[in-house]
Amino acid sequence: MKGKNLAASLLVGALALAVGGAHAQVKVGVISSSTGPIAMVGIPQKNTVPLMPTKAGGQTIEYIALDDGSDPTASVVAVKKLITEHKVDAIVGPSGSPNAMGVIQFVAEAGVPLLAPVGTAAVVLPMDDKKKWVFKTTQNDGLIASALLDHMARTGVKTVGFIGTADPYGENWAKVFAEGAEKKGIKIVADERFQRQDTSVTAQALKVIGAKPDAVLIAAPGTPAVLPQLALVERGFKGKFYQTHGAALPDFLKLGGKKVEGTILAASLMLVLDQVPDTHPSKTIARNYVASYEKMYGATPATFGGNVFDAGLLLEKAIPTALAKGKPGTPEFRSALRDALEQTKEMPATQGVYNMTPADHSGFDERGRELITVSNGAWTLLK
Repeated sequence: MKGKNLAASLLVGALALAVGGAHAQVKVGVISSSTGPIAMVGIPQKNTVPLMPTKAGGQTIEYIALDDGSDPTASVVAVKKLITEHKVDAIVGPSGSPNAMGVIQFVAEAGVPLLAPVGTAAVVLPMDDKKKWVFKTTQNDGLIASALLDHMARTGVKTVGFIGTADPYGENWAKVFAEGAEKKGIKIVADERFQRQDTSVTAQALKVIGAKPDAVLIAAPGTPAVLPQLALVERGFKGKFYQTHGAALPDFLKLGGKKVEGTILAASLMLVLDQVPDTHPSKTIARNYVASYEKMYGATPATFGGNVFDAGLLLEKAIPTALAKGKPGTPEFRSALRDALEQTKEMPATQGVYNMTPADHSGFDERGRELITVSNGAWTLLK
């Protein structure tokens, strides 16, 4: 009798394991730079993880969050850990452009989709067999640059000085901006670089001032975007200032103070939520995210947090489709998840509306950007 009971117990246990395996939860790794030089980008991203969707297609989503300390080498270590030890089905992150560029080959080799909340379009362009595993939840540089160049052309800017970070973010911006400026008949008269961790850019500022441009574009992510502008203002530059969406965070205003008044940038509607029309398809989603973040942390999130939240929404939408092709934890599921992400159509989120294609793994159009200026210490929609 005892033998029969033991056999029955083992059978029940085996059935329970089978059922559990068939309904295994989806595991998503999240890598953020919540410490180190780009912590102002990574902190709102890390803080966003508890706000992300926890169920999709009847499956529970488990998030495994790691901090890479803003170090690209640590990003690689974290990616390998998530893939080999945690067997994740997708990864969100890392926070920095150099970090994301450095992990592409590893996610591609493992066949794990990467949703990169970084600035540089170089993580998805030009598209190839490795980058097809990467999806980008920030606006591509070209989309932002075209808005800035249109404004420059409309307001009579003929010459521009460029200062960018000496990394993939700054380099890709230099390339995209130069191509667009040539088409608009705008001449770049100075082209300078600096390191994110630099504490002085005096030499670069003096070279730019010496070139006497009508305006300056600074291409840097996070708080490093403030340094060149302060250096130029303090040395008497009186021209216009333009910034990329990398500067779209509250600390840019806090650190810059009156010296960033009048700055023009193009970024997501999150900066000017109360000023965009209620008809904008992303407004309600962005407002709800901001409200949830403020309730949990008592502070307003930078748009960088929204980039991670959008990654969660994209996965939430793609997971049910992928489940038809395989179970979580299998190569079939991860491949189907990649395919489903690539087929995302007209999905509104905090940053805009996503329309992915095999050639475009960012998927934003003009609904993903607003032209914004700094007025009286606050972000203001530029009309």
